Amino acid sequence: MATSRQFIYIKVPDGMPDVGCFRLVEAPMPKPTDGQVLARTRFLSIDPYMRRQMGGGHGQYSNPLKVGDVMIGRGAGVVIETRHPGFQVGDAVQGEFGWREHVVLGGKGLRKLPPDLRPLSLSLGLIGQSGATAMVGLVDIAGIKAGETVAVSAAAGAVGSAVGQIAKIMGCRAIGIAGGPEKCRHVVADLGFDDCIDYKVGAIGPALADAAPQGVDIYFDNVGGDILDAVMLHLNANARVPICGQISQYNSHVRQGLRNIGVILDKCVRLQGFRIGNHLARRDQALGELMDWHRAGRLKYRETVAEGLERAPSPVPSRLASGRYLLCQWSELYW
Repeated sequence: MATSRQFIYIKVPDGMPDVGCFRLVEAPMPKPTDGQVLARTRFLSIDPYMRRQMGGGHGQYSNPLKVGDVMIGRGAGVVIETRHPGFQVGDAVQGEFGWREHVVLGGKGLRKLPPDLRPLSLSLGLIGQSGATAMVGLVDIAGIKAGETVAVSAAAGAVGSAVGQIAKIMGCRAIGIAGGPEKCRHVVADLGFDDCIDYKVGAIGPALADAAPQGVDIYFDNVGGDILDAVMLHLNANARVPICGQISQYNSHVRQGLRNIGVILDKCVRLQGFRIGNHLARRDQALGELMDWHRAGRLKYRETVAEGLERAPSPVPSRLASGRYLLCQWSELYW
């Protein structure tokens, strides 16, 4: 009987996840039924939201992982067998694959990718959930306008790197916040941000005052905690703060409260949390715009790639803690 490998979630982490939270097993090769396709995975993305679903820290979404489940994860791959009229063998697709080599999926939620999307991994990042999250947060949640100053935390990450580039395309000043000189160099030199603040150097307040002397109109928050508190003091009147993530809190049992909450009243600031899953219609529109910009060469990206399914758990502690982005690539180079 043909088999396929997959990772099972076997232990709730206490703080930082480790390789002991997962087990690699052989399972029978899945077979599609009517209305389904069988896809072979080419890439998986490892993202901070996974840590929330694992429990053992602070906060979970409504569908947490249970011990014994296949480990969740967005994937991109190629249809190798189909019983769905909307998909053909050879179609490149993206969806909720989980950590497995082969997956059977229905048509709902399975995205057929543009034939000219290269590399295929971009469907998991810049031309995927991350890019769409950045677009929806800036346009729909924050109401971005040309000439504004946009600051974003985790600026070298999958969402943050898209936020700054979209802000620039829309005629705004983009200020990144990232950890370490290499990340900050990448954000400015490669991605085209106007400035980047290294939060590991010291207090970010004075640096942010220098980078944005006229104040911040939109702060796209990916991390929460001390950085959110610090940026609050530099917001302009009627500033908007789309809250996309709280990376600094995910491995902790205690959530840090917002200390500078008075700024919300004093400057009529609007904070709004959002999830791209609640904006699926707009997500698809945003992906079309992002693909157009990609074709025109207006978007830059950098990916960290590990080869082989067995490598998937190895980067979990550092990646899920920091919010950095990882792709796990299979045997073929792209497809």
